[in-house]
Amino acid sequence: MKTFITLALAALSLCPLQTHAQQNPISATVSAKSDTKVMANGYPYTQVPFTSVNIAHNSFWGARLQAAREVTVPLAFSKCESEHRYKNFDMAAYTLKHPGHAGMQTPEWDVAKFMGFSFDDTDVYKTIEGASYILQTYPDKKLKAYIDSVLNVVAAAQEPDGYLYTARTINPEHPHAWSGKKRWVKEEDLSHELYNLGHMVDAACAHYQATGSHKFLDIARRYADCVCREVGSASGKTTVVPGHQIAEMALARLYTITGEKRYLDEAKYLLDFRGKTSFRNAYSQSHKPILEQDEAVGHAVRAGYMYAGIADVAALTKDSAYIKTVDRIWQNIYGKKVYLTGGVGARHAGESFGNNYELPNMTAYNETCAAISMVYLNERMFLLHSESKYIDCLERTLYNGVISGMSMDGGRFFYPNPLSSDGKFAFNADNNTTRQPWFGCACCPSNLCRFIPSVPGYLYGVKDNNIYVNLFAANTSTIQVGGKNVVLEESTQYPWDGDIQIRVAKLAAKNVNILVRIPGWVLNQVLPSNLYKYSDTAKPAYTVSVNGKKVEADLAANKGYLPVKNIKKGDVVRIHFDMPVRTVVANKNVKDDEGRVAVERGPIVYCAEAADNQNEPVLRAVIGKQPTFSLVDNYNIANTETKCAPAFAVKAITTQAQMLEDGANGVSVKNQKLTLIPYYAWNHRGANQMNVWFVQSLKMLDK
Repeated sequence: MKTFITLALAALSLCPLQTHAQQNPISATVSAKSDTKVMANGYPYTQVPFTSVNIAHNSFWGARLQAAREVTVPLAFSKCESEHRYKNFDMAAYTLKHPGHAGMQTPEWDVAKFMGFSFDDTDVYKTIEGASYILQTYPDKKLKAYIDSVLNVVAAAQEPDGYLYTARTINPEHPHAWSGKKRWVKEEDLSHELYNLGHMVDAACAHYQATGSHKFLDIARRYADCVCREVGSASGKTTVVPGHQIAEMALARLYTITGEKRYLDEAKYLLDFRGKTSFRNAYSQSHKPILEQDEAVGHAVRAGYMYAGIADVAALTKDSAYIKTVDRIWQNIYGKKVYLTGGVGARHAGESFGNNYELPNMTAYNETCAAISMVYLNERMFLLHSESKYIDCLERTLYNGVISGMSMDGGRFFYPNPLSSDGKFAFNADNNTTRQPWFGCACCPSNLCRFIPSVPGYLYGVKDNNIYVNLFAANTSTIQVGGKNVVLEESTQYPWDGDIQIRVAKLAAKNVNILVRIPGWVLNQVLPSNLYKYSDTAKPAYTVSVNGKKVEADLAANKGYLPVKNIKKGDVVRIHFDMPVRTVVANKNVKDDEGRVAVERGPIVYCAEAADNQNEPVLRAVIGKQPTFSLVDNYNIANTETKCAPAFAVKAITTQAQMLEDGANGVSVKNQKLTLIPYYAWNHRGANQMNVWFVQSLKMLDK
């Protein structure tokens, strides 16, 4: 019997596209008029691109990239085929070739009957984006050719003026119910025309960076040009802003790729007019102009994308009012609205932020896409301000709130990510209690498909002759400093231990400094706010040395980084972080965590799952006031949710606890060893109890 992984690979290699669009191609693309040149993104600091960072295959992130390559991306491509995504483009292309054809009056061409959502096209775009990132780490001629064949199908569905939105083009007289009778009229509500543009542009830019091909970039530019012509505040244009933000980020990125200022101008218009059109709703952050906003509200994914877009436009336009806006909203999120796992979005209703300090655990929504949006935001905050606290927040989200959304094998997904589960509450999309192989609304699987392969691009930053080591992962990277190459070879088992070695393998530039981020968790800071704090007495230490000589510096003066100055070829920088097990308590205003404690080690938040604890009710586990912990190396976790998927190993934690149970004579108390595993690893063995926040005060047990 073929394994799940083999079947997923087969979906990519054995399903060539045979569609109307290929049989009757329509001339819908144009060649770039001049060679595309990547510009500076306007930020004072530069993100080292994913194309420069090669993650070691046999490493923590190497395993995640491998799962994305071998399972997630092929699965997503296969779902684009089986769930009608390619067919949508195919049918739109046929209508363009045969306008008014007889089939448009038949059920087969009734968009409402076969297209689930008006944003279904983005599943194709996001999958191409993820596959493009993968091509950097794993060059693959077959994958590249497959993407090329998909782009033929996409291009054929583009209207002559560049508009590309199959929900309307398939049947212009009877479009998808969310689309409205005319272009853009329902954009601020349900059509997602600009959301589709955003994901298309992001994917096209990634494809261009990975392959050098203009094929997808030309398609995306034509749609972007259509939007620039038709959407805006000038006479004759439709004055709307996105109902679901992302176009702002994408258009800013397209400007940096092409140098065409109209894309930046359009991105700024989409932000400037938010809260000024006739459609105003906190759900989509259009309740007031962005410069008047000071609290994260509404749909958490839309919000996160918009805040990242504000940062992009602020950097490119040097708009200080924009920077102040995103600064104060960031303070609100990380001071009052973020979960310990770095997830955001407290409420299932509206997939939205709650009130300040509203952070329930079992009913937490914490959409995977929202966690990804926080990575985007924090990376941009670092690029604006160069403070390590933003990477601290990014790292917390990455290791907990993001990767919990995808199973270790890469083939099953969470939509919400709660911090406790009774094994019965249907917290997941489609009313399920476990990760699912796909969803009707597939935004989270396809978003993970594009995000996980992009992780190499978050490791380093550069400004002038300074290289910022932001995330720690085994890799070899070629980094441009002053136009010349610096090659760094990093080896580490992080996040399982705090030992990192960076060797300077090549150094063509002069006077280069390496700035090492000293994580907040090493410095006794859970978050750069008082939302959470460590409750134990541990005092972790750290050391940084070059060729055996210790390096010291004032961290505050260097914004949380320790500079290693004037590196030379052959230098070996060794970093050590103590990694004790820590206990965390929440701000007293977080009522759901009152009297409770959480456990973490390094960047990893831990949880207890019934499967590791004799199926005892871990929701009623009590941890002592001064617990002691033991580490368990290579703790094996079976992956029974996915047929034939291999088990995987983690570093587990054990401690003594008490289990409270209802007995014949009342509540019974049983002493028992409690085993904790990384939060991201839970739910691989089916629905069962899970808990992050443990009772320390009995009066809070039933809260």
